[in-house]
Amino acid sequence: MGWEGLRGSASACGSATVINALSCGKGGAFAVELRVAAEVELVEGSSGIRGEVVGVEESPSLVERCVRKVLEKRGVLGEYGARVRTTSEVPVAVGLSSSSAASNAAVLATLRALGERPRPAEVLELAIQASLEEGVTLTGALDDAAASLLGGGVLTDNLRRRILKRFGVDPELEVLVHLPPRRLYTSQVRREELKPIAGMVEELHRQALRGNVWGAMTVNGLLHSCVLGHDPSVALEALSLGALAAGLTGKGPATVAVCEPSRTQRIKEAWKKREGRVLVTRPSPLGAEVG
Repeated sequence: MGWEGLRGSASACGSATVINALSCGKGGAFAVELRVAAEVELVEGSSGIRGEVVGVEESPSLVERCVRKVLEKRGVLGEYGARVRTTSEVPVAVGLSSSSAASNAAVLATLRALGERPRPAEVLELAIQASLEEGVTLTGALDDAAASLLGGGVLTDNLRRRILKRFGVDPELEVLVHLPPRRLYTSQVRREELKPIAGMVEELHRQALRGNVWGAMTVNGLLHSCVLGHDPSVALEALSLGALAAGLTGKGPATVAVCEPSRTQRIKEAWKKREGRVLVTRPSPLGAEVG
């Protein structure tokens, strides 16, 4: 692909779940230093939008829709078409917010190509709306999208589109991710399965708002592992080896553990004996970056 003309680039973070919003609409997440990068080239005199997802077998329709929504909002679709290309460090369909990160990066890169300074509220609005229209989220995923964009941690009311609290996460901590050799797309999850735990999840959300973030994250992950049929022993093993928190992220199947660096190697070695692979990253205090 040749890249000539008006261009913009940006990257946005993946995130790990504190509270899964699927059952009650209230969620929480924190950004991690696994990124999706987007490059956008605007093409004058065109209305076509062509996407390319590098390195994974995924449809480019989500990022194409993000670019289209920005151009429509600015009233320049038809004056400009676009090419958009994304590359990702975030594994797809495992619960690490790859869709939110891709949406944010595509919206930011398009605004940059138009020569604009992005406003966070507008970026979130456009990215979330594109994700809803593509069916890659059931609640709008404001928690994932806001953590990905803003960095640090957020607690949200996804249904009312409100960020209730932002919190810092020590960037010196390490985040381990256990990735089983399978994917689970949001469209495969039935929300009715989660209704029996909605009240408990709301209480965990209140606990997190009061400051018990790691405790809430751990119990949330164990609850959702049991309901969605994932193996809770992955998280329990990390806790037994000194993790501050551990649990299923998103709808899974990945499990995340947060720990002091001195505990990382023991947890990594234990998890490597399981089927799948292990990633080690850190929390991201900064969030998205515009090139």
